[in-house]
Amino acid sequence: MRLVIVGDTLLDRDVDGSVRRVAPDAPAPVLDEERVTERPGGAGLAALLAAQSGQEVALVTALADDAGGARLSELLAEAGVKVYALPLPGATPEKVRLRADGQVLLRLDRGGSAQAPGAATEAVLDVLRAAKAILVSDYGRGVAGHPELRRALGETKAALVWDPHPDGPAPVPNARLVTPNLAEVRKLSGDAGGGNTLAAAQRGAQALRQRWRAGAVVVTCGAEGAVLCHSGPTPLVVPAPQVGAGDTCGAGDRFAASAALALAEGALVSEAVQRAVADASAYVAGGGVNAAPRELTVSPERIGADEAGQLVAEVRERGGTVVATGGCFDLLHVGHLATLRAARQLGDCLIVCLNSDDSVRGLKGPDRPLNPQHDRARMLAALDCVDAVVIFGESTPEAVLTWLRPGIWVKGGDYDALPETELVERWGGQTVIVPYLDGRSTTRTIAAAQAATTGR
Repeated sequence: MRLVIVGDTLLDRDVDGSVRRVAPDAPAPVLDEERVTERPGGAGLAALLAAQSGQEVALVTALADDAGGARLSELLAEAGVKVYALPLPGATPEKVRLRADGQVLLRLDRGGSAQAPGAATEAVLDVLRAAKAILVSDYGRGVAGHPELRRALGETKAALVWDPHPDGPAPVPNARLVTPNLAEVRKLSGDAGGGNTLAAAQRGAQALRQRWRAGAVVVTCGAEGAVLCHSGPTPLVVPAPQVGAGDTCGAGDRFAASAALALAEGALVSEAVQRAVADASAYVAGGGVNAAPRELTVSPERIGADEAGQLVAEVRERGGTVVATGGCFDLLHVGHLATLRAARQLGDCLIVCLNSDDSVRGLKGPDRPLNPQHDRARMLAALDCVDAVVIFGESTPEAVLTWLRPGIWVKGGDYDALPETELVERWGGQTVIVPYLDGRSTTRTIAAAQAATTGR
């Protein structure tokens, strides 16, 4: 199992309508209901968001034997989440938000106080043992404190991410990453000291990291990004892109799920945090929780055939245009950037077909490439104009193009015609040449550097 999420699941219900009058019997606005939206909340929302990435996701949670629990099971199953449910005494917890013109007028909570879940089955423990990464999404209602689950979490070899709650238990020792927000850090650490956001985050995070014996603590600071504190004295500050005003409900779940998925794929903690900041910012900019069913998350680490294939399917399903380009990209320079940006403007996503190391050696000689294929892929994927990278081993991109079938194939330069034109036209695509900046060439750059070194 790629990712297992453990935590409390709630049923979130948004009641949207219009307010045109005040009640005659009380000084309160009257909401005329227009539509009702239901979705999983808490750990269920984290699982829903993770499943939208196309990865295999399981949810270990507690569900009551009532209509709310049945509705949660239905919503999660529709999203492709495999649910492993512990019995929950009492009623399903619900959060009902009454909204007008996008603004919350009142929140109504149902379900009463937290109840201790029942015993875990062997199937629950087995799915935890098989996980590559585990996210504990604690909402303070008892699942994260379940003795059998905590014992299994303490013994896991998976990458463990813990999203804590002030009313929940401490993370088990040796969690890879703990993800509180700044308000939670202040409350959990008892630090009411002054200073700017960075100082408060670093001070509280280091105290909590030592108390919890965690590998790292990242403090999410909303529009100010995130502060990652580890064993070293200097934190990593990851700024968030400017996204304007938006509904931040669920942004913490998006952050934690993205970080856990990145760790499951082998990313470093610092890389996972950068990905999580980017994904959470895109989530808010895209409309937040209300846009979740339609959300298309393009991660800056979207590298590989599976990732590219998923992206192509999503874009085509929305009626969009897939654009592709290719090359060695050995030393990324401004000429490459100009070509990539021009290509991205031609459609709804840009996939770069990257020559492998063996392919580059066959084309450029035994001294190339200077940078290995995975480094080149990550550099390209970090660009905001690149949505996915696929590495191919042949001398030409014919095989990967036949598989991707882009609507537009782009190359930068002074070509009269592109050799891929006949191939791309087979599926109704077209080839395009975009201007290339004069004087920018990897080969020329290398030659100039070698000449400068020789001339010393």
